[in-house]
Amino acid sequence: MRINSFLSAQHPLWMCAMRPFFVLTMVSAVLLIGVWSAVLALGLPPPPVAGGALVWHAHELLLGFGLAAVAGFVLTAVPEFTKTAGASSRTARQLVALWLLGRAGFWLSGSLGWPALALAGTAQLALLGGLLALLLPALRTSAGQRHHAFGWALGGLLLLVGGFYWDALRGAYPMRWLHAFLGLLMVLIVIALSRISMRIVNRAINDAGAGAAPYLARPPRRNLVVLCLTLFTLAEFWLPGSRTSGWLACATAAAVFNLMGDWHIGRPLLRRWPLTLYSVYLCMALGYALMGWSLLADGPGVTAGRHLLTMGAIGLAIYAVICIAGRAHCGVAIDERAWSQWGVGLIAIAAVLRVGAVWAGDYSIACMAAAGLCWMAAFGLLCWFIAPVLWRVRADGLWGCQG
Repeated sequence: MRINSFLSAQHPLWMCAMRPFFVLTMVSAVLLIGVWSAVLALGLPPPPVAGGALVWHAHELLLGFGLAAVAGFVLTAVPEFTKTAGASSRTARQLVALWLLGRAGFWLSGSLGWPALALAGTAQLALLGGLLALLLPALRTSAGQRHHAFGWALGGLLLLVGGFYWDALRGAYPMRWLHAFLGLLMVLIVIALSRISMRIVNRAINDAGAGAAPYLARPPRRNLVVLCLTLFTLAEFWLPGSRTSGWLACATAAAVFNLMGDWHIGRPLLRRWPLTLYSVYLCMALGYALMGWSLLADGPGVTAGRHLLTMGAIGLAIYAVICIAGRAHCGVAIDERAWSQWGVGLIAIAAVLRVGAVWAGDYSIACMAAAGLCWMAAFGLLCWFIAPVLWRVRADGLWGCQG
């Protein structure tokens, strides 16, 4: 088959909607943190967007980097779980165009004003609405009944994006919506890992020949985490900085630590991918514990805890999903070479450095810059080794997202 440029619908990039969104995820991870590190360390002027520099930073990491990863995951996972057809090449191209319009509109909102901001909001809402419309038929099937949580999560993200742009367009400070978006992303990570971990951890048990009982992602513990995450997110939205939020953050940390007990299966847990996924929960638990302690003791660690959730939990979860699903749904085995371990280690170091920057005093900017460099190196490695797989035809001769 003759392959034209990547703009052609016949290019392998469009054979599975996961492919372009995972490429965008990796590229944006490097570029966005690169720009933010230059703002912090070199004094580069940030884009003059509605809400200011911090809103731009949080918006682009959550609604840019994070939403690209969510789109790539659900467009592959839901059809796989429900045995239904995935998105067409045309649909994938339309969704990617909406993501790019969202980036362009928001970045230009400072110079072009409300028309650019309205364009960004319309594009972001259309992207989430399009994802929901595409996946609802699959979620309504008998096989999809067990995965309704993905639909509810996408609906929640849609409402939060609408709230963000409503506040931004009327001149109100919209950061509370991004904090709520982060909380809902944590819920989505818990839902997604419960599916992924069953396969990865049980494969590790079989490969290790440990003879242990199969790993089960137990719904009661997972549901408790989802409940606590939801209550904390609501409290932070309506009562930011309150003692109530602090206690609920501590309860969320305790619920996540409780969930981690399901993973204590002995030596198979120490294998590469089970330990990486376990580390996602560890960062999540420590992040909420740090936020809770800071809110109750009037400490400075709320920002540190939030960065454990973003650089740690979200960074590791997205990195692992791209390493695992990005290759599996291109018809190739997981790459077990050392680079993937280096990437995990670099993300962990980045999270620790970013947390430490809160207490580093005169060295805080240096810590944040070093954290940014580690993050960029990790996702740069990922892009170097995974992007070519997403860009070329499948070695098994298939066309689509089959695992």
